[in-house]
Amino acid sequence: NNGYYLNMTSDATPRRLTRAESRERTRRQLLEAAADIFARRGYAAASVEEIAESAGFSVGAVYSNFANKDELFAALMTDRAVNHMDEVADIFDSAEALSQDPLQGLGRMLIAIADKDLHVAVLKTEFWLHAVRNPELMRIEADASARTLTAVREILTGVLDRNDVDQSVVSVDDFATVTLALFGGLIRQRRTDPSRVSDDMFGQAIRWLIAGMPKNSDRRQ
Repeated sequence: NNGYYLNMTSDATPRRLTRAESRERTRRQLLEAAADIFARRGYAAASVEEIAESAGFSVGAVYSNFANKDELFAALMTDRAVNHMDEVADIFDSAEALSQDPLQGLGRMLIAIADKDLHVAVLKTEFWLHAVRNPELMRIEADASARTLTAVREILTGVLDRNDVDQSVVSVDDFATVTLALFGGLIRQRRTDPSRVSDDMFGQAIRWLIAGMPKNSDRRQ
């Protein structure tokens, strides 16, 4: 945490991080430490002090970046969700370049998440139980999910465009909410019984939804 990049500039002189870069670097290190501590200790048992110590910072560094443990946890969950959305965007970009069906890739991604991110699922459930009893935590949960919805919305707008869906009738915001709910529900079903959810089930379900949507071509006829 000495404020320098590990990489050298072209003249082999370490470049001092700007204030914003240093803050972002600290924030990333805190989130990485939080992910490890939350996974090992659980949301309720994890402490800000333990997270700070694991990251190599003072408790003050945590509170200069996050108001409290709740906000730190919400930021971590949002960060993971946005990373997944980046993966989704990459799937769509790659599929479009190769003229393939991106929904097949999404199905495989769903299976991968369901099969490997079990500790994240436990943490999210634990946090949700706290949030149900605490309006302030639910506000944090709502803010975090809103950012995920924004990322999904951008991707699904392209899906609707490619499928000629009449977006004056179909709300992309509603479609994003339904898609996230479907994704989360299928992940839970997969974890309950893997045989229930095949690799292509999510993609097929989205196709069923799109098939029932009014098309621009229908309006022109």
